[in-house]
Amino acid sequence: MPIQMSSQLQIHPAAAAVSELKLLVPRAVAAGAMDHPAPLAAHEIEKTPSAERAADAESEPMSAAARREAERIPPWREQITARGMVAALFIGFVYSVIVMKLNLTTGLVPTMNVSAALLAFLALRGWTRALERLGIASRPFTRQENTVIQTCAVACYTIANGGGFGSFLLGLNKRTYELSGVNTPGNVPGSYKEPGIGWMTGFLLSVSFVGLLTLLPLRKVLVIDYKLTYPSGTATAVLINGFHTPQGDKNAKKQVRGFLKYFGISFLWSFFQWFYTGGDACGFLQFPTFGLKAWKQTFFFDFSVTYVGAGMICSHLVNLSLLFGAILSWGVMWPLISKQKGNWYPAKASESSMTSMYGYKAFLCIALLMGDGLYNFVKVIVVTVKNLRERSNRRTQNKVADADTMSLDDMRRDEVFSRDNIPAWLAYTGYAVLSVMAVIIIPHMFRQVKWYYVVVAYLLAPALGFCNAYGTGLTDMNMGYNYGKMGLFVIAAWAGKDDGVVAGMVGCGLVKQLVLISADLMHDFKTGHLTLTSPRSMLVGQAVGTLMGCVVAPLTFYLFYKAFDVGNPDGYWKAPYALIYRNMAILGVEGFSALPEHCLQLCAGFFAFAVAANVARDFLPRPYARFVPLPMAMAVPFLVGASFAIDMCVGSLVVFVWHKLDSKKAALLIPAVASGLICGDGIWTFPSSLLALAKVKPPICMKFTPGS
Repeated sequence: MPIQMSSQLQIHPAAAAVSELKLLVPRAVAAGAMDHPAPLAAHEIEKTPSAERAADAESEPMSAAARREAERIPPWREQITARGMVAALFIGFVYSVIVMKLNLTTGLVPTMNVSAALLAFLALRGWTRALERLGIASRPFTRQENTVIQTCAVACYTIANGGGFGSFLLGLNKRTYELSGVNTPGNVPGSYKEPGIGWMTGFLLSVSFVGLLTLLPLRKVLVIDYKLTYPSGTATAVLINGFHTPQGDKNAKKQVRGFLKYFGISFLWSFFQWFYTGGDACGFLQFPTFGLKAWKQTFFFDFSVTYVGAGMICSHLVNLSLLFGAILSWGVMWPLISKQKGNWYPAKASESSMTSMYGYKAFLCIALLMGDGLYNFVKVIVVTVKNLRERSNRRTQNKVADADTMSLDDMRRDEVFSRDNIPAWLAYTGYAVLSVMAVIIIPHMFRQVKWYYVVVAYLLAPALGFCNAYGTGLTDMNMGYNYGKMGLFVIAAWAGKDDGVVAGMVGCGLVKQLVLISADLMHDFKTGHLTLTSPRSMLVGQAVGTLMGCVVAPLTFYLFYKAFDVGNPDGYWKAPYALIYRNMAILGVEGFSALPEHCLQLCAGFFAFAVAANVARDFLPRPYARFVPLPMAMAVPFLVGASFAIDMCVGSLVVFVWHKLDSKKAALLIPAVASGLICGDGIWTFPSSLLALAKVKPPICMKFTPGS
């Protein structure tokens, strides 16, 4: 799966949302590319190695052909094990809690693919060795089983990340409706639906499985015939293949020790901090590091090890772009615009009203996201069309040459990938049945969504899915979130003033899931191709993981929703993308009339800046282009504040110093240490939410006020 920081970063066009920020390949996998990240894309920005580097890496895991020739490849049914599914459920649950917290705070989600593969290896290798010491025979732990577990776990927590809990689904609730302004044109009375476990689970079940079948008949074309690199899938395969070697086993032990050590430190630190949060604006999260004046403008280090860990995974450019966006917005623009209170916007307007200062924050953020997303969307389409034309022109003359030059490793991988055929009738029949179910269920859940909206989405899904999957294979930029935003604007305008907001957000989720999941599955097939894993077991693992996620994610979200003040723009659980998605739907219905005074001119300027920055990154010489900030990363602090950007830069500083001191050790341990920091802090959120539901309050409030 492409690496949601996150992780990823991934670019999602037409207003890519940051909750979709996924930063993909960590520094250890692409250590040489640390300062040269791939472009942003995404619920969701993904950072992966370049296609060229990934193509080189593709041959790495299979270089020892003689040794691997003797390796027995288990049948596809043996690659799916009960112990593996239990491990996948546990890992998927852990990361669902973590990404849910990240989605409901800043929307910035780093990739967990590497640590998921590491945990899968840790769990199963530890289990088999424990049984050996007890004298109990157990099935050997293979790279194929490792691949299926990782695929299943990632599919599970991807639902928590991309299911809309911090964006379009949460944007339907009453609080977001009120924050958008009850008198705002287009935001019609009653256009909200409170979160519920039942309808959220039903919605996810009805839209999340179709994407698995959309491109199933084309898997051989995309992976074998077109030889698309799918850099994220390739990087994951390199990692898994590396684990299952003598040296890889030794390195994995070091990574496991680093992960467990910093997991424990992070968990205990979060537990310690909890004791000092017994009131509003209390605790280390509100520590005025640079003074109270800077604290009021959100410039402070909040001791969040989650975002320090995320900063260790993200490139220096991403972190510095976040800081630049924070300085531009909270350090310059918001103080200047606030001086126009009473002129540009009503003096008596609520701070959270879209007709006040908050409107400028939201719409300027949207302008940056839309400019960045639209440019990259067009860019990927152009690259895709150009590549297809070139491939078509040289297909005839290269056919014989390709057969002559194919290596034994490639032939073996292709043979394994083609051996366990998946019947085309299964894909076609399943797609038709699931489409009919969605056409019936979704309009029943949301009266604003007409049945023919769903029909049109499902008719276009295969074509859109192919374009996205092909482009993702070339560039590693999954445009699913951008297709979703295109669907949001189109359906919101189509549905009209009365139904447009709800229909647009639901349509966004429908289109996004159809397109996003099909590309994710192709990434998994690429990983399976390189690890000699059967496509049947990969499909089953993806389906089981998706089913787990459709159950685990709504339960996790509802726990947080009841335990914390989710959606409060002045609190910790801001969930900024819920408001962004709702306002995009209002824009789709009302057009520019929904903007505050002078906001249109400012939005045009920021939109143009986002396009110009991307043009500069693509056409300037590399020594200069690498210093151009990433507009999508810049947009994140506009609503969220500057504190987490400072946390991320601290993580970047740790990585920089570590590489200076011991580059080899840093490349090996940074992903494990960063994942441990993120997981320890994230897991503490689960018991803290249970304490909040039980009305157990921290005993101390540590607060800072000006001296007398």
